[in-house]
Amino acid sequence: MLDANPPRRDESPRPEPAAARAADRPVRIVVVDDEPPIVDLVVGYLEREGWSVTTAGDGPSALAAARALEPDAVILDLMLPGLDGLEVCRQLRTFSDAYVLMLTARSEEIDRIVGLTVGADDYLTKPFSPRELVARVKALLRRPRSSGAASAGPGVPAHGLRIDEGRRSVAVDGREVELTVIEFDLLAALAREPGIVLPRPRIFAAVWGDDDFADDHLVDVHVANIRRKLGDDAASPRFIETVRGVGYRLREAR
Repeated sequence: MLDANPPRRDESPRPEPAAARAADRPVRIVVVDDEPPIVDLVVGYLEREGWSVTTAGDGPSALAAARALEPDAVILDLMLPGLDGLEVCRQLRTFSDAYVLMLTARSEEIDRIVGLTVGADDYLTKPFSPRELVARVKALLRRPRSSGAASAGPGVPAHGLRIDEGRRSVAVDGREVELTVIEFDLLAALAREPGIVLPRPRIFAAVWGDDDFADDHLVDVHVANIRRKLGDDAASPRFIETVRGVGYRLREAR
């Protein structure tokens, strides 16, 4: 639930995340919501972290801000004038790899699934705790945008699937596949241990960098998105196998 007492702006900011310091600039976040009280509250908490925050009150303004600022993360309300949050997220994914945390007053499961399907990385339903929102953004920002690690062997096993972690590229039978940042990180986590079953909590910790807010459903939806993009069939998997009640594993090449 919303905290009616946002932090004072004159409080000393906490140290910036390592990713921001490495880039020699503060983390950039765009907050998109058409409710000024919520915007003011969220901005107060984000600025306390030393982050640079820009706001937008409608869909077109959100896309313009994202193009101009190249933000690290976008906090995106679902219900917006001009363009709704789902369409903003779809368009955003055509030119930006910013992490997207979607806010919605809708509690139905289908709304959360659709949001993740169009490219959101995480979600919160209103009313929400601003402190939890900050914690979730921190968890997303801890994910590296580029891993210098090489893939596990030439091409990584799994029958025509090729993953290059250094270039963050994926191909199936020579066809390039476009994945979001979170989708790539999840697939890479599975690929580092082909044939080994990874429980959902372990996948969550590997991809989101924190298991304080572990959400099995979030893992399941992102796996479904990856399968769709790879052309994989959950009923007869070529790449990702489901181990009921436990988690997932990437099939080994034989």
